[in-house]
Amino acid sequence: MSEPLVVFKDVIKRYGDFVAVRRMNLVIHPGEFIAIMGPSGCGKTTTLRMLAGLEQPSEGEIRISGKQMNEVSPSERDTPMVWQSLALFPFLNVLKNVEFGLKMRGTDSASRRQRSMEWLDRLGIAEFAERDVSLLSGGQRQRVALARALVTEPQVLLLDEPLSALDANLVIHMQGVLTRLQKELGITFVYVTHSQSEAFAMADRVVIMNEGAVLQVGSPQSVYRNPASRFVAEFVGTNNIISGTARSVKSNVVQLESNISTFKVSPSADQQIVEGSEYSFVISADQVSLSSEAETLENCIPCSLISEEFVGSVVTLFFEDESGTQFRVQKQQRDLDSLNLKIGETVWASWETRHAYLLPEDN
Repeated sequence: MSEPLVVFKDVIKRYGDFVAVRRMNLVIHPGEFIAIMGPSGCGKTTTLRMLAGLEQPSEGEIRISGKQMNEVSPSERDTPMVWQSLALFPFLNVLKNVEFGLKMRGTDSASRRQRSMEWLDRLGIAEFAERDVSLLSGGQRQRVALARALVTEPQVLLLDEPLSALDANLVIHMQGVLTRLQKELGITFVYVTHSQSEAFAMADRVVIMNEGAVLQVGSPQSVYRNPASRFVAEFVGTNNIISGTARSVKSNVVQLESNISTFKVSPSADQQIVEGSEYSFVISADQVSLSSEAETLENCIPCSLISEEFVGSVVTLFFEDESGTQFRVQKQQRDLDSLNLKIGETVWASWETRHAYLLPEDN
């Protein structure tokens, strides 16, 4: 593993009595694509602003390439930011916008133009070099902002919800552009978003925050399949969370008695299960099977279809059991054709014990 590029060590940020970031410890390595996500007000943008030098930590330290950055001004850091609003200069044309950072660094006019045109060409907008930014589409303005940030070839690029103002089709396209650029350049990207789909599609690792605290750091798959807390399980994915009382533990399988039924769950090796205690487990919506006939497998419950949601070829089905507990199942449309489900119809939902993830006891 390479030496860390960015280190947050015991970083706290206060605004008066309000604690925006709570003792953050985070290591980011060169060439990583890190996405920080969480609900509004969780501290993700404050974290990005501290890394950019726009805010200073109240406690702790931030290091970049081993150098403490707490007192270093934004202009002296190699951490340009692409803003949610893009923050392009409306009185400058496309080329002058891209040249701006180089001009501030004292780069001569000819070199500024050459490097800026190279980046505009790389991002497919060289033909708009002399155009006013006000005449560009949202996607074109996004590329100008990226070119302006990348033309200085920084160590770290900071992105604050840069795709939030774009329509859905353009978001998907720009995700591909960002991912390709990051891999080609090897620049570390720190990307703040509230969108799980954006974070999981692009990032090498995701950081989940809530109320100023880092709750989990890991690959998209590990966070999705093995959430560290109930909050993470509810925030990411289409997870079903079921709580119950541990009634027996045999051969590393726990039987949990809930108000729905009794289910089997396999705890991790380091989890100590106490019979009679309350626990919760997670079963992802895409791990649930459906059948029109009662299954003989464990973890099988009858439930009625109450609604469905289509997103492309993926369908999220919402069910309700006899106790009124709602349950989500996610399937490809082609997998549902044979069931021919109708609203109000009863089917059996089931899953394999190994796919159920037991949440840590204190969550």
